[in-house]
Amino acid sequence: MDDASVENDLIQLRGIGFSFGGEKALFKDLDFSLRRGERLALRGGNGAGKTTLLRIIMGLARPDQGTVRLFGRDCRSEKDFAAARTRMGFLFQDADDQLFCPTVADDVAFGPLNLGLPHDRVHERVHATLAEVGLAGFEQRVSYRLSGGEKKLAALATVLAMEPELLLLDEPTAGLPAETVEHIARILRASALPCLVVSHDQAFLEQSAVRTLHLQAGRIYADP
Repeated sequence: MDDASVENDLIQLRGIGFSFGGEKALFKDLDFSLRRGERLALRGGNGAGKTTLLRIIMGLARPDQGTVRLFGRDCRSEKDFAAARTRMGFLFQDADDQLFCPTVADDVAFGPLNLGLPHDRVHERVHATLAEVGLAGFEQRVSYRLSGGEKKLAALATVLAMEPELLLLDEPTAGLPAETVEHIARILRASALPCLVVSHDQAFLEQSAVRTLHLQAGRIYADP
């Protein structure tokens, strides 16, 4: 691999091995990279390890072996991953894991405030991001009272409000009505951010990603 290719890798995993509690290995010498401008879809059967892979990238799970390199820097410690997480937008599979504040506005503001942005800029970003995802006027709505589709859009707003450099999306459309799925696909296309999308929804992947990969038997392959 040439230096230019490595420099363009936002995510680079090499030789990743992972098992739960020393049991049968989930990943075996897994390699993966996401380059600037790429929009990748990741498919695989239930239990293949798609969510675990995202968690390893985020530093929420640690591999037994191999290296994780993010934005051109090796990540070995929590400090390394914490710095990288401020540049990545991770949408959890369950929106309730992402929404924990009293109101939608509070949830969307949480990340930017933790980045140290001044309150006036955060206020502007909250309103702009909610409008971007189609939730203008939802600022004072109570998060846990939203519909499933509204929760997912609010969770996506919390990610986009951080103005990340790439997106990691774990089953972003599971259980949602068709109109919400199409709406999320439009948002992703409009954002033009590099992304890795985990989903079983082939139609959605065709709308939101350019290249499909398949996770099988602990490794990643180009989808036939």
